[in-house]
Amino acid sequence: MHAKKTTTYNQIGFALEILKLLAEKPRTREDLSQLLSGFLENHGKPEGDTPQKLTRTIRKLRDCGIEIKSAPHHPYELMDANFPVILSPKQREALALAAYFLTDMGFSAQATQILRIGDIKQSDIPPHLKVDFSPPADYSDRQLEDTVTKIQERIEQQKRYTIRYQSSKGKERNWDIDRSELRFHDGTLYLFAFVPDWNSWRFTEFPNVDQNRIFRIDKIINVGASSDIHWVYCDFATIDITYRLSGSLANYQPRRVNEKVIKRDLNAKYVEIVTREDYPFWFRQRILRYGSSAQVLTPDWFVQEIGKEYQKGNKNYEKRFVLFKGDRGQEIGNRKHRTAKKY
Repeated sequence: MHAKKTTTYNQIGFALEILKLLAEKPRTREDLSQLLSGFLENHGKPEGDTPQKLTRTIRKLRDCGIEIKSAPHHPYELMDANFPVILSPKQREALALAAYFLTDMGFSAQATQILRIGDIKQSDIPPHLKVDFSPPADYSDRQLEDTVTKIQERIEQQKRYTIRYQSSKGKERNWDIDRSELRFHDGTLYLFAFVPDWNSWRFTEFPNVDQNRIFRIDKIINVGASSDIHWVYCDFATIDITYRLSGSLANYQPRRVNEKVIKRDLNAKYVEIVTREDYPFWFRQRILRYGSSAQVLTPDWFVQEIGKEYQKGNKNYEKRFVLFKGDRGQEIGNRKHRTAKKY
């Protein structure tokens, strides 16, 4: 359905319409001409010479410093736009803050783009805020950026593909990847993916959460081409985990959409929560941070896993704790002996 016709037409409006269309995505000359013909018609202008108007206007936009890439048999692509953006002080501060976060997370190239949009200076960053993500890699590195771009293309195609991955021990192997997405977790960018041929020792059903795997982006050596096999599932497999927070955490209010309070007892000072997780390892990392204030209730296999983790931790400190008590006992004994001798 076409917009309401108007006689208010000028070359600036035509140029802005071109930029608006190219800002959405790269477009062929034929595609642009067709869309712009409708624009001219709605503004009471003849549409017969649309391709010529398009060519002339793009030439003028390039003369103004706007980089529009084109080549024979390739679409027009907006590479860089230098239109001035007028921002309020609050808007400048918000963009500066976003750029600061991205830089500290290892996305300095993307942060530079934000700074250029608003001509933002270092002085626009709020001085009272400090961030320390300590990412393991610079995600603006050209090789990593190419890896991310290839993965994004595979995700859009939604077809199975292969990656070459190097483990933490330095071993390389190929992985067949099905449904996947990029996730940023605890300062690290991962490829989160369903691996159809992964065999779980915990589950017999298919699919299961053990088939959900993570791959650090900076450890991916190569991303293969998409196959003809479409993704098998629309969603990742999940499990429900019930846990209890007590003491100072009894007033905890879930902020994650996958969590729900099922019981709260303010007298006994605890709250029970059920959470739906697609990668239990990340939840385990989180629950261990709470120490003795957290207790996993179900499922049983996960309860045992957390219990074993605490037992291993206790063994690491048992010997030192005994030695510490012995040293303290010897010190107190020596102190009493010195006091008795003095008197």
